Formats: sequence, C-alpha cells, structure tokens
Amino acid sequence: MTKHKIILDTDPGIDDAMAIFFAFQSPEIEVLGLTTVFGNVPVTMAAKNALILCELAELDIPVCKGVAMPWVGPESGYAHFVHGDDGFGNINPPDPKGKIDPRSSAEFIIEMARKYPGEITLVAVGPLGNLALALRLEPELPKLLKAVNVMGGAAFVPGNVTPVAEANIWNDAYAAEIVFAADWELNMFGLDVTYDLPFAPNFIDILAEKNPTLGGFVNRASQFYTDFYSQGKDTRQCYFHDAFPIAYILEPSLFEMTEGNVRVSTDKLNQGQTSFAPFGTTASPDWLEASTINVATKVDHPKLTELFINTYAL
Repeated sequence: MTKHKIILDTDPGIDDAMAIFFAFQSPEIEVLGLTTVFGNVPVTMAAKNALILCELAELDIPVCKGVAMPWVGPESGYAHFVHGDDGFGNINPPDPKGKIDPRSSAEFIIEMARKYPGEITLVAVGPLGNLALALRLEPELPKLLKAVNVMGGAAFVPGNVTPVAEANIWNDAYAAEIVFAADWELNMFGLDVTYDLPFAPNFIDILAEKNPTLGGFVNRASQFYTDFYSQGKDTRQCYFHDAFPIAYILEPSLFEMTEGNVRVSTDKLNQGQTSFAPFGTTASPDWLEASTINVATKVDHPKLTELFINTYAL
C-alpha cells in the first residue's frame, strides 16, 4: 500500500487531538511529523501537547515548535475558554517524556518537502504562520508540496470569531493572505462543512468504546469542549473541525468541492474574512486575478462519521 505522506501543522487543542489520532490510526496515512503553532493555546503548550499525543499513541515522530505570534499585531488571546487551561479540557495529562525537535516548524516543513518532492500534503489545522514563514524561507515550496489542506475560513457562512471571520484565519490574517496567495493546490475546509456537522455526545462515547486509549482520551478531553458548544442548545453537541481535511485525503468522494477565486482580508473590521467567488460568478478583474482554491461546500455526514469511527477502531 502506498501511503499518503502528510505533515500536520497544528495547535492542540481538543479537536486537534481527535484529528491527530485519526491520522495516526489510518493505515493509509504516514504522518512525517507534527509542526506546532500558536492558536488554541500558546505555542509552547501546543508543542508539549503534541508530544503528549504522540506518546499516548506510542508513535515516535518529530514534534517541532513554530511561530508564537501573528505575522502582524499583538500576541493572541488564545481559546482556553473552548479548550481548557491545558488545551485538553482541564484533564491535566502527565507531562511528556520526550523532547521537542530542534528544528523549527518552518525548517522541518522545508526539509521534508525537499526530501519528498511532490509527495507531501501539508494539513494545516491552526493559524498559518508556519506556512507563511516556510514560503518566505523557500519560495519554491509550492512546487515541492503535493497539496495544502487547510481547516479554516468561511466561504458562504458566517464566521465564528467575527460575523465574517473564522478563528484560524482571523488569528493570523496576514499569514493567511500569504498562504492563500501562493501557487499551490489549496483545499479549504471551513465552517461551511465543519459547522454543518454537529456531533452528538454518543459519538465520543463510541470512539472511547472502539479505542479505549486514544478514543478514551478524546472522550475525557471533549467534555469541557462539549460544554462550550452546548451553551444555549437544547441538546449537547460538539464539533471536530480539524479532522475534515484529513478525511478528504482518505475519501475525497465524501466532499463536494467548489473551485473559485479567494481573497483574505487584513483590514481591522474584516480581518480574516475569506471572500470566495466560485468560477463563473464574477467578471471583475480584481477577482479573476486572485488566487484559485478549492472550497469544501458539502460533505456526506453519515459516511464521514462512519469513517471516523471505523478508523478509531483499527
């Protein structure tokens, strides 16, 4: 079996943990390393949490620490109110025994891309500072990567931080502008699909039943996360945004993708907005000259849920 080589650029984070374990469990995916970035939590915590996840999965792969600040502007406020003080729903797992790789996240991305030209899909599920920096250090990077799958943005639905912006893009809008403008295949999995699929509480119970170690961890960590997403709702629910771009690598037929032009806003009012024009919807030269991306606009809910559960059971 030819495996899909990926690098996971991540800010763990509870849905990051679910996504990382999903990738680890898939026999069709080879995770070359975890590159960490600020986002849900500060970057030092993100790197520590990534190590914890690797050790829990008994997988010895590089974990690198990346950018700690947005490309422009002050330090992030983080999302401890969603992910807990420890990034894992305040379950306080033991400290990792391993060490952070001495390479920065951007250095690791470049080194692996040069080693496996055309083979790696970079899956970015946090703010995009590491990718922007890697592009600045290696302008040929778009020719070296197979594709970039981004969890972020909102094409036709409201944002979750502002009326127009999703958190990962909003957190580092200038970096996102650089990444979205690069000449590579970019597939965006934003709130159009991730907010379209709320998971009922029994989903994480099933993950724990199928995989007591990894699924059990996700179950415990997700209680705090589910509390956040259930506020004001009649039933308890949560969302696992970050696993979607990984699922696309395994089962692209589950997604309906729309091709078009995109622009990322950096002005204060619209910071992080991913404005998207499907092909054929505009004749404006300003738009026709904008970057081309693929946006996930629909997903098969039952089959995606089944894919997550079956992979955790392997």
